[in-house]
Amino acid sequence: MNIIDFYADWCAPCKTMSKHLSEIESELGEKISVSKINVDNDMESARKYGIRTVPTLILLKENEECDRIIGVSNKDILKERIEKSI
Repeated sequence: MNIIDFYADWCAPCKTMSKHLSEIESELGEKISVSKINVDNDMESARKYGIRTVPTLILLKENEECDRIIGVSNKDILKERIEKSI
């Protein structure tokens, strides 16, 4: 499963989600891979995926979006949603 993390450097909730995501990535190992896109530096990708709010995570299974997580959430809820999509 691929996860795209849309964030901005100035976004405090993005930093929280990034920390959670990094921990989850360590726990799940090769089951997931995470790509990060800074919306301030790559507006074209943000437009392509319809990103209007950061943080936004897009979960891709076989290159198709299977879930979208908008806003900040706690690590346990985030991990549960990721595991359901794997």
